[in-house]
Amino acid sequence: MASNGDKGLIVSFGEMLIDFVPTESGVSLAEAPGFLKAPGGAPANVAIAVSRLGGRSAFVGKLGDDEFGHMLAGILRKNGVDDQGINFDTGARTALAFVTLRADGDREFMFYRNPSADMLLRPDELNLDLIRSAKVFHYGSISLIVEPCRSAHLKAMEVAKEAGALLSYDPNLREPLWPSKEEAKTQIMSIWDKAEIIKVSDVELEFLTGSNKIDDETALSLWHPNLKLLLVTLGEKGCRYYTKTFKGSVDPFHVNAVDTTGAGDSFVGALLNQIVDDRSVLEDEEKLRKVLRFANACGAITTTKKGAIPALPSDAEVRSFLEKK
Repeated sequence: MASNGDKGLIVSFGEMLIDFVPTESGVSLAEAPGFLKAPGGAPANVAIAVSRLGGRSAFVGKLGDDEFGHMLAGILRKNGVDDQGINFDTGARTALAFVTLRADGDREFMFYRNPSADMLLRPDELNLDLIRSAKVFHYGSISLIVEPCRSAHLKAMEVAKEAGALLSYDPNLREPLWPSKEEAKTQIMSIWDKAEIIKVSDVELEFLTGSNKIDDETALSLWHPNLKLLLVTLGEKGCRYYTKTFKGSVDPFHVNAVDTTGAGDSFVGALLNQIVDDRSVLEDEEKLRKVLRFANACGAITTTKKGAIPALPSDAEVRSFLEKK
Protein backbone atom coordinates (compact mmCIF):
# COMPACT_ATOMS: atom_id res chain seq x y z
CA MET A 1 0.00 0.00 0.00
CA ALA A 2 1.40 3.43 -0.96
CA SER A 3 1.94 5.73 1.99
CA ASN A 4 -0.29 8.79 2.09
CA GLY A 5 2.58 11.00 0.78
CA ASP A 6 2.94 8.90 -2.39
CA LYS A 7 -0.71 9.13 -3.30
CA GLY A 8 -2.10 11.48 -5.94
CA LEU A 9 -3.71 14.64 -4.62
CA ILE A 10 -7.49 15.15 -4.89
CA VAL A 11 -8.42 18.84 -4.75
CA SER A 12 -12.02 19.69 -3.90
CA PHE A 13 -13.35 23.14 -4.83
CA GLY A 14 -16.42 24.95 -3.52
CA GLU A 15 -18.39 25.68 -0.39
CA MET A 16 -18.03 24.68 3.23
CA LEU A 17 -20.71 25.71 5.68
CA ILE A 18 -22.43 24.80 8.90
CA ASP A 19 -25.62 22.78 8.85
CA PHE A 20 -27.91 23.27 11.83
CA VAL A 21 -29.71 19.97 12.28
CA PRO A 22 -32.77 19.60 14.56
CA THR A 23 -32.18 17.54 17.69
CA GLU A 24 -35.37 15.63 16.80
CA SER A 25 -36.02 13.87 13.48
CA GLY A 26 -39.30 14.23 11.63
CA VAL A 27 -40.14 17.77 12.76
CA SER A 28 -40.28 21.02 10.79
CA LEU A 29 -37.71 23.75 11.48
CA ALA A 30 -40.33 25.74 13.39
CA GLU A 31 -41.18 22.74 15.61
CA ALA A 32 -37.55 21.77 16.33
CA PRO A 33 -36.78 22.10 20.04
CA GLY A 34 -33.09 22.77 19.30
CA PHE A 35 -30.30 22.36 16.75
CA LEU A 36 -26.90 20.72 16.61
CA LYS A 37 -24.25 22.37 14.49
CA ALA A 38 -22.79 20.04 11.90
CA PRO A 39 -19.99 21.09 9.54
CA GLY A 40 -20.87 20.40 5.91
CA GLY A 41 -20.75 21.53 2.30
CA ALA A 42 -20.44 18.81 -0.34
CA PRO A 43 -16.92 19.61 -1.67
CA ALA A 44 -15.53 19.78 1.88
CA ASN A 45 -17.26 16.49 2.77
CA VAL A 46 -15.62 14.84 -0.26
CA ALA A 47 -12.17 16.11 0.80
CA ILE A 48 -12.64 14.68 4.31
CA ALA A 49 -14.07 11.41 2.94
CA VAL A 50 -10.88 10.96 0.86
CA SER A 51 -8.62 11.70 3.80
CA ARG A 52 -10.54 9.32 6.14
CA LEU A 53 -10.01 6.55 3.61
CA GLY A 54 -6.25 7.14 3.64
CA GLY A 55 -6.03 9.39 0.56
CA ARG A 56 -4.53 12.84 0.07
CA SER A 57 -6.90 15.76 -0.31
CA ALA A 58 -7.02 19.55 -0.27
CA PHE A 59 -9.90 22.01 -0.12
CA VAL A 60 -10.11 25.27 -2.07
CA GLY A 61 -12.73 27.80 -1.02
CA LYS A 62 -13.52 30.84 1.08
CA LEU A 63 -14.79 31.05 4.65
CA GLY A 64 -15.83 33.98 6.81
CA ASP A 65 -13.13 35.41 9.08
CA ASP A 66 -15.39 34.52 12.00
CA GLU A 67 -15.57 31.83 14.68
CA PHE A 68 -17.47 29.44 12.44
CA GLY A 69 -15.04 29.93 9.54
CA HIS A 70 -12.01 29.23 11.70
CA MET A 71 -13.80 26.26 13.27
CA LEU A 72 -14.40 24.78 9.79
CA ALA A 73 -10.79 25.32 8.71
CA GLY A 74 -9.74 23.58 11.95
CA ILE A 75 -12.03 20.60 11.17
CA LEU A 76 -10.41 20.21 7.73
CA ARG A 77 -6.91 20.29 9.27
CA LYS A 78 -7.88 17.88 12.05
CA ASN A 79 -9.13 15.48 9.37
CA GLY A 80 -5.87 15.63 7.43
CA VAL A 81 -7.10 17.88 4.59
CA ASP A 82 -4.56 20.36 3.17
CA ASP A 83 -5.85 23.88 3.94
CA GLN A 84 -3.50 25.93 1.74
CA GLY A 85 -6.36 26.74 -0.64
CA ILE A 86 -8.55 28.39 2.01
CA ASN A 87 -9.15 32.15 2.04
CA PHE A 88 -10.95 34.14 4.74
CA ASP A 89 -13.27 37.07 4.01
CA THR A 90 -13.34 39.83 6.61
CA GLY A 91 -16.59 41.33 5.32
CA ALA A 92 -18.88 38.32 4.90
CA ARG A 93 -19.99 35.53 7.20
CA THR A 94 -19.53 31.79 6.83
CA ALA A 95 -22.64 30.26 5.21
CA LEU A 96 -25.25 28.55 7.38
CA ALA A 97 -28.01 26.11 6.46
CA PHE A 98 -30.88 24.87 8.58
CA VAL A 99 -31.70 21.31 7.63
CA THR A 100 -34.93 19.46 8.41
CA LEU A 101 -34.60 15.71 8.78
CA ARG A 102 -37.88 14.18 7.75
CA ALA A 103 -38.99 10.93 9.39
CA ASP A 104 -37.51 8.93 6.48
CA GLY A 105 -34.06 10.52 6.97
CA ASP A 106 -34.42 12.77 3.90
CA ARG A 107 -33.74 16.51 4.07
CA GLU A 108 -35.09 19.97 3.36
CA PHE A 109 -32.87 23.08 3.47
CA MET A 110 -33.14 26.74 4.47
CA PHE A 111 -30.00 28.74 3.68
CA TYR A 112 -28.44 31.88 5.16
CA ARG A 113 -26.15 33.26 2.41
CA ASN A 114 -26.62 36.93 1.59
CA PRO A 115 -23.86 36.90 0.50
CA SER A 116 -21.76 34.40 2.41
CA ALA A 117 -17.96 34.25 2.19
CA ASP A 118 -17.88 31.24 -0.18
CA MET A 119 -19.72 33.29 -2.84
CA LEU A 120 -17.01 35.99 -2.77
CA LEU A 121 -13.97 33.91 -3.75
CA ARG A 122 -12.16 35.78 -6.55
CA PRO A 123 -10.00 34.28 -9.33
CA ASP A 124 -6.95 36.23 -8.06
CA GLU A 125 -7.28 34.58 -4.64
CA LEU A 126 -6.85 31.02 -5.97
CA ASN A 127 -3.82 29.02 -4.89
CA LEU A 128 -2.86 28.02 -8.44
CA ASP A 129 0.18 25.95 -7.38
CA LEU A 130 -2.05 23.78 -5.21
CA ILE A 131 -4.61 23.41 -8.02
CA ARG A 132 -1.86 22.50 -10.54
CA SER A 133 -0.67 19.72 -8.24
CA ALA A 134 -4.08 17.98 -8.31
CA LYS A 135 -4.37 14.57 -9.97
CA VAL A 136 -8.15 14.85 -9.60
CA PHE A 137 -10.03 18.17 -9.39
CA HIS A 138 -13.55 17.83 -7.96
CA TYR A 139 -16.34 20.42 -7.82
CA GLY A 140 -20.08 21.01 -7.61
CA SER A 141 -22.44 23.62 -9.05
CA ILE A 142 -23.24 25.85 -6.05
CA SER A 143 -20.05 27.79 -6.83
CA LEU A 144 -21.53 28.68 -10.26
CA ILE A 145 -24.52 30.61 -8.89
CA VAL A 146 -22.98 34.09 -8.54
CA GLU A 147 -19.91 36.15 -9.36
CA PRO A 148 -17.10 36.42 -8.43
CA CYS A 149 -17.10 32.78 -7.29
CA ARG A 150 -18.30 31.57 -10.69
CA SER A 151 -15.25 33.08 -12.42
CA ALA A 152 -12.98 31.60 -9.74
CA HIS A 153 -14.57 28.19 -10.35
CA LEU A 154 -14.06 28.40 -14.14
CA LYS A 155 -10.46 29.56 -13.74
CA ALA A 156 -9.65 26.77 -11.25
CA MET A 157 -11.13 24.14 -13.59
CA GLU A 158 -9.12 25.47 -16.53
CA VAL A 159 -5.84 25.52 -14.57
CA ALA A 160 -6.40 22.00 -13.19
CA LYS A 161 -7.25 20.66 -16.65
CA GLU A 162 -4.17 22.27 -18.25
CA ALA A 163 -2.02 20.65 -15.57
CA GLY A 164 -3.43 17.20 -16.46
CA ALA A 165 -5.97 16.65 -13.68
CA LEU A 166 -9.01 14.42 -14.12
CA LEU A 167 -12.11 16.62 -13.70
CA SER A 168 -14.88 15.27 -11.46
CA TYR A 169 -18.33 16.91 -11.20
CA ASP A 170 -21.18 16.30 -8.78
CA PRO A 171 -23.81 18.99 -9.48
CA ASN A 172 -25.23 18.57 -5.97
CA LEU A 173 -28.44 20.44 -6.85
CA ARG A 174 -29.80 22.74 -4.13
CA GLU A 175 -32.81 24.33 -5.78
CA PRO A 176 -33.54 26.99 -3.10
CA LEU A 177 -30.14 28.61 -3.80
CA TRP A 178 -30.84 29.32 -7.48
CA PRO A 179 -32.91 32.26 -8.78
CA SER A 180 -35.00 29.83 -10.86
CA LYS A 181 -35.11 26.20 -12.04
CA GLU A 182 -34.22 27.31 -15.57
CA GLU A 183 -31.15 29.18 -14.37
CA ALA A 184 -30.06 26.18 -12.28
CA LYS A 185 -30.33 23.86 -15.25
CA THR A 186 -28.58 26.28 -17.63
CA GLN A 187 -25.65 26.90 -15.31
CA ILE A 188 -25.25 23.28 -14.22
CA MET A 189 -25.14 22.26 -17.90
CA SER A 190 -22.83 25.17 -18.88
CA ILE A 191 -19.74 23.22 -17.74
CA TRP A 192 -21.15 19.74 -18.41
CA ASP A 193 -18.88 18.84 -21.33
CA LYS A 194 -15.67 19.62 -19.40
CA ALA A 195 -15.94 16.86 -16.77
CA GLU A 196 -14.57 13.35 -17.27
CA ILE A 197 -16.38 11.87 -14.28
CA ILE A 198 -19.94 12.96 -13.48
CA LYS A 199 -22.11 11.69 -10.66
CA VAL A 200 -25.80 12.58 -10.48
CA SER A 201 -28.52 11.37 -8.14
CA ASP A 202 -31.84 10.02 -9.47
CA VAL A 203 -33.47 13.34 -8.46
CA GLU A 204 -30.84 15.34 -10.38
CA LEU A 205 -31.25 13.07 -13.40
CA GLU A 206 -34.99 13.87 -13.48
CA PHE A 207 -34.29 17.59 -12.98
CA LEU A 208 -31.67 17.84 -15.75
CA THR A 209 -33.42 15.69 -18.36
CA GLY A 210 -37.04 16.57 -17.61
CA SER A 211 -37.85 12.85 -17.78
CA ASN A 212 -39.47 10.93 -14.95
CA LYS A 213 -37.91 7.68 -16.22
CA ILE A 214 -34.77 6.56 -14.42
CA ASP A 215 -33.46 4.33 -17.18
CA ASP A 216 -30.39 3.89 -19.41
CA GLU A 217 -31.81 6.00 -22.23
CA THR A 218 -32.47 8.96 -19.92
CA ALA A 219 -29.03 8.67 -18.30
CA LEU A 220 -27.25 8.40 -21.64
CA SER A 221 -28.94 11.58 -22.88
CA LEU A 222 -26.45 13.28 -20.50
CA TRP A 223 -23.44 11.57 -22.10
CA HIS A 224 -20.82 13.76 -23.83
CA PRO A 225 -17.68 12.80 -25.80
CA ASN A 226 -15.14 13.84 -23.10
CA LEU A 227 -16.85 11.73 -20.46
CA LYS A 228 -15.09 8.64 -19.09
CA LEU A 229 -17.63 7.66 -16.42
CA LEU A 230 -21.22 8.70 -15.73
CA LEU A 231 -22.76 7.54 -12.46
CA VAL A 232 -26.36 7.67 -11.33
CA THR A 233 -26.85 7.05 -7.61
CA LEU A 234 -30.22 5.58 -6.68
CA GLY A 235 -30.22 5.93 -2.87
CA GLU A 236 -31.26 2.63 -1.32
CA LYS A 237 -31.32 1.04 -4.79
CA GLY A 238 -27.54 1.22 -5.38
CA CYS A 239 -26.04 2.88 -8.46
CA ARG A 240 -25.73 2.64 -12.25
CA TYR A 241 -22.57 3.23 -14.24
CA TYR A 242 -21.93 4.14 -17.88
CA THR A 243 -18.63 4.28 -19.77
CA LYS A 244 -17.80 4.42 -23.49
CA THR A 245 -17.70 0.63 -23.71
CA PHE A 246 -19.83 -0.84 -20.92
CA LYS A 247 -22.65 -0.11 -18.51
CA GLY A 248 -24.35 -1.81 -15.59
CA SER A 249 -25.59 -1.48 -12.03
CA VAL A 250 -24.22 -2.28 -8.59
CA ASP A 251 -26.52 -3.46 -5.82
CA PRO A 252 -26.97 -1.45 -2.64
CA PHE A 253 -26.28 -2.42 0.96
CA HIS A 254 -29.32 -2.35 3.20
CA VAL A 255 -28.77 -0.49 6.47
CA ASN A 256 -30.91 1.33 8.99
CA ALA A 257 -30.67 4.89 7.60
CA VAL A 258 -30.82 7.67 10.19
CA ASP A 259 -29.60 10.63 8.11
CA THR A 260 -28.77 10.62 4.39
CA THR A 261 -26.60 13.77 4.64
CA GLY A 262 -23.17 13.21 3.13
CA ALA A 263 -23.90 9.74 1.69
CA GLY A 264 -23.33 10.93 -1.89
CA ASP A 265 -20.15 12.77 -0.86
CA SER A 266 -18.88 9.65 0.88
CA PHE A 267 -19.58 7.65 -2.29
CA VAL A 268 -17.71 10.20 -4.46
CA GLY A 269 -14.74 10.42 -2.08
CA ALA A 270 -14.38 6.62 -2.09
CA LEU A 271 -14.59 6.46 -5.87
CA LEU A 272 -12.03 9.24 -6.47
CA ASN A 273 -9.65 7.82 -3.88
CA GLN A 274 -9.61 4.50 -5.77
CA ILE A 275 -9.23 6.11 -9.21
CA VAL A 276 -6.64 8.82 -8.48
CA ASP A 277 -3.64 6.48 -8.80
CA ASP A 278 -5.21 3.93 -11.14
CA ARG A 279 -7.19 5.36 -14.03
CA SER A 280 -7.41 1.89 -15.59
CA VAL A 281 -10.42 1.40 -13.27
CA LEU A 282 -12.37 3.53 -15.77
CA GLU A 283 -11.74 1.01 -18.56
CA ASP A 284 -11.93 -2.28 -16.67
CA GLU A 285 -15.48 -3.26 -15.74
CA GLU A 286 -14.52 -5.84 -13.14
CA LYS A 287 -12.26 -3.33 -11.34
CA LEU A 288 -14.88 -0.60 -11.60
CA ARG A 289 -17.60 -2.82 -10.11
CA LYS A 290 -15.33 -3.58 -7.12
CA VAL A 291 -14.63 0.12 -6.62
CA LEU A 292 -18.34 0.96 -6.84
CA ARG A 293 -19.23 -1.77 -4.36
CA PHE A 294 -16.72 -0.19 -1.95
CA ALA A 295 -18.18 3.29 -2.68
CA ASN A 296 -21.75 1.99 -2.11
CA ALA A 297 -20.60 0.60 1.25
CA CYS A 298 -19.15 4.02 2.19
CA GLY A 299 -22.41 5.73 1.28
CA ALA A 300 -24.47 3.19 3.23
CA ILE A 301 -22.32 3.46 6.38
CA THR A 302 -22.59 7.26 6.24
CA THR A 303 -26.41 7.10 6.49
CA THR A 304 -26.27 5.16 9.77
CA LYS A 305 -25.12 8.18 11.83
CA LYS A 306 -26.32 11.79 12.14
CA GLY A 307 -24.38 14.52 10.32
CA ALA A 308 -22.09 14.11 7.32
CA ILE A 309 -18.52 14.51 8.58
CA PRO A 310 -18.82 12.48 11.81
CA ALA A 311 -20.40 9.66 9.79
CA LEU A 312 -17.74 9.38 7.03
CA PRO A 313 -16.07 5.97 7.44
CA SER A 314 -12.41 4.97 7.65
CA ASP A 315 -10.93 2.35 5.33
CA ALA A 316 -10.90 -0.19 8.17
CA GLU A 317 -14.60 0.42 8.95
CA VAL A 318 -15.56 -0.16 5.31
CA ARG A 319 -13.49 -3.33 5.04
CA SER A 320 -14.99 -4.79 8.18
CA PHE A 321 -18.51 -3.81 6.94
CA LEU A 322 -17.83 -5.59 3.62
CA GLU A 323 -16.46 -8.71 5.32
CA LYS A 324 -19.79 -9.14 7.14
CA LYS A 325 -21.82 -8.86 3.91
